[in-house]
Amino acid sequence: MRKVWADGGYAGQLLEQAKDWGKWVLEIVKRSDKAKGFELLPHRLIVERTFAWLGRYRRLSKDYEAFTETSEAMIRLAMIRLMLGRLAPK
Repeated sequence: MRKVWADGGYAGQLLEQAKDWGKWVLEIVKRSDKAKGFELLPHRLIVERTFAWLGRYRRLSKDYEAFTETSEAMIRLAMIRLMLGRLAPK
């Protein structure tokens, strides 16, 4: 992973941390100040759609896990299942 898209709320020190942690390029996707109501922003639809797919799994629908490592493992398992379903459809 080389590029990370983030919401405007993540601007600030996260830009520097992204460089330090993994040599990532962090791109902040912001909404224009003139926009009123809903505005479709580039790349945000991809992220929101992925969150919706993950939310279908019961363990990921709420924050049930006590440890972040367990949550990460559940996300990985859910994404593996999604990918396998696309590679080998019924």
